[in-house]
Amino acid sequence: MLDTIKQFASEFFVTGDPMILGAQVSIAIAMVAIVFVLSYFRKWGWLWREWLTSVDHKKIGIMYIICSILMLFRGGVDALLMRLQLAMPNTEFLHAEHYNQIFTTHGVIMILFMAMPLMFGLFNIVVPLQIGARDVAYPFLNSLSFWMFFWGAMLFNVSFIIGGSPDAGWLAYPPLSGLEYSPGVGQNFYIWGIQISGIGSLATGINFIVTILKMRAPGMKLMKMPMFTWSVFSSCIIIIFAFPILTVTLALLFLDRFFGAHFFTLDGGGNPMMYINLIWMWGHPEVYIVVLPAFGIFSEIVATFSKKKLFGYSSMVFAMLIISVLSFFTWAHHFFTMGSGADVNAFFALTTMAIAIPTGVKVFNWLFTMFRGRIKFATPMMWTIAFIPCFVVGGMTGVLLSVAPADFQFHNSYFLIAHFHQVLIGGVVFGYFAGLYYWWPKMFGFKLNEHLGKWAFWFWNIGFYVCFMPQYFLGLMGMTRRMYTYDFDMGWGPLNMISTIGGFLMGIAFIFQVWQIAYSIKHHERDVTGDAWGGRTLEWSIPSPAPLYNFAVLPQVEATDDWWETKEKLAKGIKPAPQPLEPIHMPKNSAIPFIKSALWFFVGFGFVWGWLWMAIPALAGVGICMLARSFSYDTDYYIPVDEVKRTESKLRGVNV
Repeated sequence: MLDTIKQFASEFFVTGDPMILGAQVSIAIAMVAIVFVLSYFRKWGWLWREWLTSVDHKKIGIMYIICSILMLFRGGVDALLMRLQLAMPNTEFLHAEHYNQIFTTHGVIMILFMAMPLMFGLFNIVVPLQIGARDVAYPFLNSLSFWMFFWGAMLFNVSFIIGGSPDAGWLAYPPLSGLEYSPGVGQNFYIWGIQISGIGSLATGINFIVTILKMRAPGMKLMKMPMFTWSVFSSCIIIIFAFPILTVTLALLFLDRFFGAHFFTLDGGGNPMMYINLIWMWGHPEVYIVVLPAFGIFSEIVATFSKKKLFGYSSMVFAMLIISVLSFFTWAHHFFTMGSGADVNAFFALTTMAIAIPTGVKVFNWLFTMFRGRIKFATPMMWTIAFIPCFVVGGMTGVLLSVAPADFQFHNSYFLIAHFHQVLIGGVVFGYFAGLYYWWPKMFGFKLNEHLGKWAFWFWNIGFYVCFMPQYFLGLMGMTRRMYTYDFDMGWGPLNMISTIGGFLMGIAFIFQVWQIAYSIKHHERDVTGDAWGGRTLEWSIPSPAPLYNFAVLPQVEATDDWWETKEKLAKGIKPAPQPLEPIHMPKNSAIPFIKSALWFFVGFGFVWGWLWMAIPALAGVGICMLARSFSYDTDYYIPVDEVKRTESKLRGVNV
């Protein structure tokens, strides 16, 4: 009996690696500390009522952002471990299997569990406020989306200490991800972690499309919407068409592994190239899913800090919509070397070049907006300006990769790694950092410390170029992806050492950002205006942080930058007619999203290990939650006028 338990424990827990043992101990200590603090300060009830069961889009957005910052830390540590391994030739810091696990989890975490939740967090916080709505279209579904993401992320991350991480690459190409080459449970964690969180992402896309189309304030026509809202709309269009492809692809891979199907195994009549086509039919639109909202953020920031109307509003809108369509016609440029033939390669080369045109349009629009503007170099604007040269270089190298004959040289090399990070960090991460700094006062009622923010900015930017510029040259020198070691005679050592130094500079930048948040929480100066930056859109017309109901009276929109126009009228002494207050209809909190998503975690965990005794009852629990929701009738309430008056008086400091 004891031997059986020991054998099970040795297979269940990851053992034999000091770093993983340290992580296990750290996680255990952190969990004990969290439980102790919540118990000592008697905050369990507060946590349950105010956060775990909340359907308030603003709180859901904050939870997304907290998760994203934690995943940035986890993915960043993975990156630094890889850079340490590659800093010098013949390094034995990581063994081959551990290195493969780290670069697999790094890619998945940074794209799906860091960039996506940071994006969704900003969606939740900003979009309802920008369009003059009191909530999203489906608050219950919004809560369910977050908790599906959360439990999916937890399922994926737990593989680090239980069962073993996946090691077939961040896109899990067969046959590496098949049973023959990945017989353990790591690949199952990959499939179910992404599946569960992916369902939440798809639901978010649907929710925000409906919110934008149906819940805009009176007078806000489509061509009067703020640019960030347009970027969210464009991104969500891609989500609702791309994520079903990911869901089906991973389901087929699971059928191969769990039931012995042969969709992607050659000796069983399948074709692994079908998987690669399917995964990139999701994967390349995914790049535009995360970068389009960053374009919207830059548009808002450039107009605000240049104190000018955004140049070329209509062209920006059409450029985003064109990108959302063209993004589905470029996927094969990821494997020009597969042998599709000249006609196929030429088509995808042309579509890849074509998508650079609407992207370039936006860059010129931002530059023309800044031209002769009264630019204020606050932290959000600095991130925006830093993005432009970075993304231009990333775009130029992307056009080089779109040339099929040249791609035969660049393919699978560190040139591609450098390009990918140039676009994803320089475009996505810089964009979301800019948005986080910009809308932080709206979330919490105070700005982040500018001095520490600029230290973080310069460490991030210098570290970024020091890290990734050498990788272009390493790629041209023949260094390929997925290498965990190399010999002295390859001549790659000096450039890899420089790249590693750059990686650690970015790590220092992250420490500055954590310090900045902690310092600002302790020493902040409260924003009493609600308009911390002199903004142009509706979110800056209400107090910071926004009340539960967002708007005491729904605004009547007359212009694109309606709040800016309103301030101009107020400066001339023209005041809007007062509107009577009415009871405000709001949704009630619900525990079902949290419970249902936790049950999905156990469904996934059961299928990972082949434990049907766990998976089937958990699936039944999911069904019960759906029934419970179907028969829930007491799901909303009204905030009385007197309470609205008290809240507005408290937040605005005037009698209402």
